[in-house]
Amino acid sequence: MEDYQYPLDLDWQTAEMVTVIDLWQAVELAYEKGIENELFLMKYQKFKRVVPSIGEEKKLGREFEGESGYSLYRTVQAAKKNSQKILRMKGTR
Repeated sequence: MEDYQYPLDLDWQTAEMVTVIDLWQAVELAYEKGIENELFLMKYQKFKRVVPSIGEEKKLGREFEGESGYSLYRTVQAAKKNSQKILRMKGTR
């Protein structure tokens, strides 16, 4: 993993932070190795319970992409359309 900060809201409970970090790690996996599509979508659904607002999701996604080079939006879109078992993103790094 690269040396960068995950975007988090310090007002979140510990469990909520864990859920959001879990999604950032899933996005990284999608780009670096591949991740099961169903597993990624499940992690995204849990993330949406913590971050229900589209605006907040976009803000966090932009921060994450700025730090990591990996796009939450493109990964979610690809996962929704993916008919394969494994989700693999083409990296920008």
